[in-house]
Amino acid sequence: MSELFGTLSDGSVVHRWTLERAGTRVEVLTYGGIVRSVEVPDRAGRTANVVLGFAGLDGYLAHPGPYFGALIGRYANRIGGARFPLDGLVYALEPNDGPNSLHGGDGGFDKRVWDSRPLPHGVRLSRVSEHGEEGFPGRLEMSAAYTLDASGALHIAYEAVTDAPTVINVTNHSYFNLAGHDAGSAGGHELRLAASRFTPVDANLIPAGAPQDVSGSRFDFRRARKVGSGYDHNFVLDKGVTEAAQEVAELHDPASGRTLTVATTEPGLQLYTADHLSAPFAPGDGIALETQHFPDSPNRPDFPSTVLRPGEVFRSETVYAFSVR
Repeated sequence: MSELFGTLSDGSVVHRWTLERAGTRVEVLTYGGIVRSVEVPDRAGRTANVVLGFAGLDGYLAHPGPYFGALIGRYANRIGGARFPLDGLVYALEPNDGPNSLHGGDGGFDKRVWDSRPLPHGVRLSRVSEHGEEGFPGRLEMSAAYTLDASGALHIAYEAVTDAPTVINVTNHSYFNLAGHDAGSAGGHELRLAASRFTPVDANLIPAGAPQDVSGSRFDFRRARKVGSGYDHNFVLDKGVTEAAQEVAELHDPASGRTLTVATTEPGLQLYTADHLSAPFAPGDGIALETQHFPDSPNRPDFPSTVLRPGEVFRSETVYAFSVR
């Protein structure tokens, strides 16, 4: 089902798509590809929205920085120094995070209105990112399909092609609070990650040096434990890049019983404990689990490549499945 959600100052119309299946109800906006809500039951059968967001379009326009629920691109996470080399050329981007480019720039995918069309049990969003948009090379034809499967799990499948060499790294930036979007701190949630390494960062949150073993550190989530706070780090998933999505994370709220499992084709996951959220939310009110390639990969040939060339098809999928225990 699609309905009008709001209108931007330039007259662009924003629609809200509602998907419902097997006890899961999801709302997706054509503005920014935003997942506005995900409603699922707790162990007592009480339903709540478990992602942070706003009732109306004005809320998203007034609070763009946290990227609530948004589709992030062309390059999710950070590119150090807002520049990168590709095939002998250096491409300069507009810094929007200190010296870095963050989440595709101030005019990234999260600030765009996407075309939409229905799918069985879902919606496909699409748009063309023209050559030079936010400084990135190549005309990129991009789509993201949001669907619910027979169990009520939310699948987000991305595809892209380009007419010139470019870099691409996309994710969804939902903040989860399995107790409910208005329940306060999510720091007591329990997290398990299938990641034996993480990428340490410098003062600008750019990866510094080689990935490090998590053993004996606060980055070891190989066994479920409380998340706490103070994380904005990329974890190197043990499975690497895979053609099919594989389970890599589990987030559990002991109070409500709600459990989220994340499966992905991506090699990395950014754990962000939302320590910098501000009103109407508070620091730590949600937890972002951003599936991705690694930050600053265009400047790190030792990391899995994010280069897309003409004739190739970029594909990535992440699955969010909900249950109770």
